[in-house]
Amino acid sequence: MPPGGPGPAWHQGVGPAQPQGWPQPPGNGWPQGWQGHPGWQGPPGAVPPAGPVRAEAGSRYDQQGRNGQGGRFGWLGELSLVVLLLFVGIVVVTGFAAVLAAVLDAGPDSPDSEVFFEDPVADMAFQLVGIAIGIPVVLWGARYLGRRPAGTVSSVLGRLRWKWLGLCAAVAVPMIIVQFGIMIAWTWGEESAEPAGDGFPGWTAFLVSLAVLGALVPFQAAAEEYVFRGWLVQVIGRAVRSPWPAVVIASLLFALAHGFGELSGFILLFYSALWWGWLVIRTGGLEAVITMHAANNLLAFGLAAGFGELASTETAADAPWQAMAVEFVFAPLYCLVMARIADRKGVARVSPGEGPRAGAGTEIATGAGAGPAAAVGPGLAASHASTPGPASESRSTSGPAAEPESGSGPESGPEPAPGSRVDP
Repeated sequence: MPPGGPGPAWHQGVGPAQPQGWPQPPGNGWPQGWQGHPGWQGPPGAVPPAGPVRAEAGSRYDQQGRNGQGGRFGWLGELSLVVLLLFVGIVVVTGFAAVLAAVLDAGPDSPDSEVFFEDPVADMAFQLVGIAIGIPVVLWGARYLGRRPAGTVSSVLGRLRWKWLGLCAAVAVPMIIVQFGIMIAWTWGEESAEPAGDGFPGWTAFLVSLAVLGALVPFQAAAEEYVFRGWLVQVIGRAVRSPWPAVVIASLLFALAHGFGELSGFILLFYSALWWGWLVIRTGGLEAVITMHAANNLLAFGLAAGFGELASTETAADAPWQAMAVEFVFAPLYCLVMARIADRKGVARVSPGEGPRAGAGTEIATGAGAGPAAAVGPGLAASHASTPGPASESRSTSGPAAEPESGSGPESGPEPAPGSRVDP
């Protein structure tokens, strides 16, 4: 290189200046993909730029945390700190609600009451916010503790796929309405299914309730998916090869998080959570389970508001055996339908990029819209949210992984190359 000439490509903003005459790699730069790769080989003295690191191309959803960062046991640190922050967040929201209720003198008359506000809508709003805070917490944990793009908790493309989410909603909403209709018809006239609230609260109070629920319930439902079906599965996925240990553990914790009620309610939650966990791996993202979970909770909370039952402390853990029986059909039905649609639409189930990655005994094709089904068998369920009333939690279905059609789908736009550093 002649004296005074421009430095090599790696010199600018990457590391200390190298002696003149350092040979530049062919192609006017270092090989594509060296930036952010755990085993990158740069010039002596050069340091990889700081920033999140993607998992390599062809990685399943549960493998998105496998970016070579944090060491062998780094996942334990991420798990511990994020769980602590989730607990702290809930305590902060709860404490704020208690203080606000005391300052406004809006608390219940009974000192033994389990609620902070006499108004059930206000009390429910704080409960929903306390759960929704899980979204920013786990995204922060993925970005700054897992050192990967926060968007990889949403999907293998590193973002929410909004068109796919809308398509999922178009299937989930009518299906959950049918499911609730079957449940109501089945239990009609039974004493256990009779409304236990104060009755219709009037149109003004009802519409205010719907507005509050419509604004907060989607975030509450999404937060449960981001925590249990998303971040937790990916953290455990850093330590195990198969997705199933993570799916089973997360499903069990999800069911337990709803409290202890009826055995039928626990089975319903665990069964659904397994199916939903399967669907997330199968479709490479959280969109399908977020929409079903949100649709389920919106309808359940809406019915509770209409019957004056928002103050009820019942959750899906208290669901009767009829709800469990209906869920046994609708959970796999939804998951199988969405898995089939995902195949037809070419929805990405693995990280896009160059070169396949074999994982967990799976043969996976690369590309944003293709990839044979991971070695994940049918039968793992969706999750449900804490919902008052007789209705059960969210549903979903999925079954044997079918081969997707070739070609990239509507979600296969340009994405950052896996294995490379990206801007936060």
